[in-house]
Amino acid sequence: MFRWLLLFILIVPALEIGLLIWAGNWLGPWWVILLIIFTGVLGAWLAKQQGLETIRNVQNSMSMGQVPQDALLDGACILVGGAVLLTPGFITDAIGFLLLIPATRSPLKRLIRKAITKMMNNGSVTIYRR
Repeated sequence: MFRWLLLFILIVPALEIGLLIWAGNWLGPWWVILLIIFTGVLGAWLAKQQGLETIRNVQNSMSMGQVPQDALLDGACILVGGAVLLTPGFITDAIGFLLLIPATRSPLKRLIRKAITKMMNNGSVTIYRR
């Protein structure tokens, strides 16, 4: 897991810089700056809308006496998606929007759920109980 995280931390910024330079040459620097600002504002608005909807889903689940597992995973995806959208760049914006839009978030949640289950079954994640 650490290797993938390190690779992500090293490779993604380099790709982002290259893509921003290429887009700046192709569109012009001012259009790229405006596009970065626009995606940040749109992402913040979308994160707020999805976050409020998730809070309502958690409240509804808890009022019916259910554990809001799916809503909590939604909340984590929205949190990461919103944070990633605040960083300038096209790759991180694409990842952020994938995590914020419900239609694309559902398949990603299935993958995340499988990864968590696999880590728990392999013993990489320990759950402490009192």
